[in-house]
Amino acid sequence: MDKLPKKLKSKLEHREHEQLFRNLSDSHNLIDFSSNDYLGFSKSESIFNNTHDFLKAHNLFQNGATGSRLLTGNHSLYNELETKLCKVYNCESALVFNSGYNANIGFFSCVPQRGDLIFYDEFIHASIRDGIRLSNAKAFKFKHNDLNHLENLLNGVQNGETVYVVSESVFSMDGDSPDLVALSQLCLKHHALQIVDEAHAVGVLDNHAKGMVDQLQLQDTVFARLITFGKGLGCHGAAILGSEDLKDYLVNFARSFIYTTALPPHSIATIIMAYDELNITNNIQKLHHNIQLFKSEIKSNNLESHFIESDSAIQCCIIEGNDNVGSISKQLQKQGFDVKAILSPTVPKGRERLRFCLHSYNSADEITQVLKLLATFVE
Repeated sequence: MDKLPKKLKSKLEHREHEQLFRNLSDSHNLIDFSSNDYLGFSKSESIFNNTHDFLKAHNLFQNGATGSRLLTGNHSLYNELETKLCKVYNCESALVFNSGYNANIGFFSCVPQRGDLIFYDEFIHASIRDGIRLSNAKAFKFKHNDLNHLENLLNGVQNGETVYVVSESVFSMDGDSPDLVALSQLCLKHHALQIVDEAHAVGVLDNHAKGMVDQLQLQDTVFARLITFGKGLGCHGAAILGSEDLKDYLVNFARSFIYTTALPPHSIATIIMAYDELNITNNIQKLHHNIQLFKSEIKSNNLESHFIESDSAIQCCIIEGNDNVGSISKQLQKQGFDVKAILSPTVPKGRERLRFCLHSYNSADEITQVLKLLATFVE
């Protein structure tokens, strides 16, 4: 077998030199301040057992989907889940994709057309950026959560141009949120189609998993929503919510939907059971208690100037420099806390950070101790 081409080897060596080299590792049973399993559903015995019983009751005993949804993979549970999602989120249609990445790639690569415009928040997720790159539309970024900058862009739109405005309800790298009400009003004013990625809001906000669009009752003003099941719901997969016409269009033109094997029945059943669990769990309240405790401990340890303001489960401590933030992350891990460093260029240079993901199952002592320890490393 040939060795790796020199150009590729050189890129790897550059990554190593810049201390940006990625590798696969496990958490080694560290205290979890890193995963997206906000409610602990990924390890829920009740969801696991209920899924088994649910499949047995439906007489479904197959390991795989056997094909794409347009061939043989569109088993009966898909319709049950998508119908359930429409009721939960008060929308016309829902189309399940294999992951949030697949959903964003599929949507943005096929919906915006040549001659259309896409205005996106500069901190938008990489999956959306990748989808936009595959689109024939022209794309322009606006400053993070800066609606004045966005309006300046919208004021330059010519009559007849179709415009898409893209943001997240909870940003994955900062944990903050835009003013979605004002953003929706701005989009309506300029006849722009609003798209909201709700990946880090689903299952986290105190409204039974409905996300921020539903919480603010903006369903009728948003063109499309992305929801994911691999974070707050502890499962796998995602869905695009919108109109029936949008669903029909995606089924016909979204290549990441058309040309991939469908999720197996077990995955869909797990999602259904996770939504049922949300109706009875008290883990959302536990999570919100831990978020408030974490913010209180930030103040107690005089760390406020280092943290980005956030009311979400994502709390970020800015520590400039890849070497510096990486070193502190390793020291926290040596003390038993799984806290990951987010390096540039994933985030802007000078805005490197420790990213704390909070969960319903983090104890008060764990939260107190990790921030006390952090304070000894941060000047």
